[in-house]
Amino acid sequence: MATGLTTKSLHFKISKTIGDVSALLYSPPNAEQVLVFAHGAGAGIKNKFMEAVSLSLAEKDIATLRFNFPYMEKGKKMPDPKPVCFAAISAAVEKAFELSKLPVFAGGKSFGGRMTSTAASEGLLPNIKGIIFFGFPLHAPGKPSNERAKHLYNVKVPMLFLQGTRDSLASLALLKPVIKKIGKKAELFIIDGADHSFHCPKEYNLKDSEVIEMICKEVKRWMKMIKS
Repeated sequence: MATGLTTKSLHFKISKTIGDVSALLYSPPNAEQVLVFAHGAGAGIKNKFMEAVSLSLAEKDIATLRFNFPYMEKGKKMPDPKPVCFAAISAAVEKAFELSKLPVFAGGKSFGGRMTSTAASEGLLPNIKGIIFFGFPLHAPGKPSNERAKHLYNVKVPMLFLQGTRDSLASLALLKPVIKKIGKKAELFIIDGADHSFHCPKEYNLKDSEVIEMICKEVKRWMKMIKS
């Protein structure tokens, strides 16, 4: 754990009709940026991957705000409609800035990252500096397509794609042309052997913790570049 790290459990209101959700704020003492970190479709804010990433980012002076989408807060399996997801992300971004007063980046694991970029493409996240995808879910497993990428061309802020070569939800043969079409606003960082959960088989000689360290170093490098 990062020296001097402050961890805080909290709730914040999305709206009167949607209600409150739980959140976790990890604040290193010399934080330079804060990442609003949305969870994937099937796991909430306390899953091991998000915890490990948040701790690694804290060691690199990056604060994180993790939050539950309303369906996860209620213990449901079916994700919320897009407008509800967008409202949750927007409220989380506002809360992150309110609590930290730092430059705010947003993104997330799989579904959380896609909902963040879709919200941004509709102009709902005007104050974020950039978006980070911890595995962009370009298509369903075994169903290669780039339909889910259409909204990315309307995103105005820089984007960082962290992707494994064995990701069954993102064929790099389809994702690379998308990123090329987006142009200078998009960067792709590839982890050889990693799947959608950023796990590598034994033959790649990469532990999960080492993969997380790799991607978090890349996040830090990219954030500093965006800041400058």
